[in-house]
Amino acid sequence: MTSTSMRRWSSTVKFLGRHSAFRQADSGSQQMERDQGNSSRWLSWLGILSDPARLRMLRLLQKEELGVGELARAIQMPQSTVSRHLKPLHDGGWVVRRSEGTASMYRMIQEDLPAEANNLWNTTLNQVDLLNTFRNDDDRLREVVNERPSDTRQFFGARAGDWSALRQQLYGGAFTDEALLGLVNPEWTVGDLGCGSGDVSERLSPLVRNVISIDREAAMLDAARNRLSHLSNIDFRAGELLALPIDDNSLDAAVLMLVLQHVPDPLDAIKEVARVTRPGGLILLVDLVPHDRENYRFTMGHLHMGFDQVEAASWAEKVDGTLIYRRLHPDTQGQGPVLFAASIWL
Repeated sequence: MTSTSMRRWSSTVKFLGRHSAFRQADSGSQQMERDQGNSSRWLSWLGILSDPARLRMLRLLQKEELGVGELARAIQMPQSTVSRHLKPLHDGGWVVRRSEGTASMYRMIQEDLPAEANNLWNTTLNQVDLLNTFRNDDDRLREVVNERPSDTRQFFGARAGDWSALRQQLYGGAFTDEALLGLVNPEWTVGDLGCGSGDVSERLSPLVRNVISIDREAAMLDAARNRLSHLSNIDFRAGELLALPIDDNSLDAAVLMLVLQHVPDPLDAIKEVARVTRPGGLILLVDLVPHDRENYRFTMGHLHMGFDQVEAASWAEKVDGTLIYRRLHPDTQGQGPVLFAASIWL
């Protein structure tokens, strides 16, 4: 969320509120009585729309009817916070509520709003710059809706359950994901660059011939080396991402998992990775899409606020690569921003 934009909008709201109050005080008593209802309603609307959480909630409820838990997962807030915001929204007529069993479902029906409230809502959306926040909310909303069991899924799911249970009983539940990993060439040498605790290296090790794991932090590298000492095909090396201790064209593929946020100039890093990756090889980048978590700069040492497809395409172009970029489906139980995966084929 753009804090400057929100501060500007909140200041505007407060100014309008004061202005309305001054007008009320300066009027005669008869005029004040006549306008009191309208002024009170106008001030109430301004108060509702001055809160960014309520803006996000209303925007999603305009798109989809949601329960409290669903809305909480979509905007990554506690259910208690969402419930607290829903009360004034419902009391003020911004959302309608219906019961579904023991649950309450909420929806914003813009056509039912008074014309003045409708205009204020549209003005607010146009004035507040929350594009990245809104887009991430939309991604999570799709996942929340997709998690709902539809009538069709329930109908066929009940009849497919016997087969699913039998397959689970015979083969377990993990074989599908592992089988799909067979698409990775077992002869490859793969670089896990910025390997950290070695999670990616651990997953790659059974699938490829060799893994070269690089990290600049000696303590992190030692911990990964000790934890994965039973895996003989992982070569741990200390080194910087901008000066990799790897010969030219040595890798068939390279993985940078949540690394670029910590690099001052990501393009410099990608050029260095391209140097050590053979022609026809693959660079896989997994990182954050543009987001509003400015506190990550201080709590996690991030130097960037995410990367979009346009920026990733410029990296690919500079190393004569072909880009495949996709936003990853967000885990509705997660609390961080949405991630992307960008494959650069050299």
